[in-house]
Amino acid sequence: MTALPRIPDPAIAPPIRVEPGTRAHPMAAVRIRRCTFRRLIAVDRAGGRVYDVDCLYPDRAVPLPLGDLDSAMPICNACTASHTFRADED
Repeated sequence: MTALPRIPDPAIAPPIRVEPGTRAHPMAAVRIRRCTFRRLIAVDRAGGRVYDVDCLYPDRAVPLPLGDLDSAMPICNACTASHTFRADED
């Protein structure tokens, strides 16, 4: 059995319908991984509520301040410590 050569045919593709009043859905925002050693502290400021993030790894005795959620996200997402993330995050 021989395969037929594939030739793109624009008549085969269904037309794209754009209904008035609709717009594309934005992509989901990048989120911070759920960790068992992270502590979030809500801080009310003039511009609104901000969350400060502390890391309590490894013994939960001395917190390591990581800043707000935006500055802590790359640090927490790059963490390679074993068994710190919830089972549904690995």
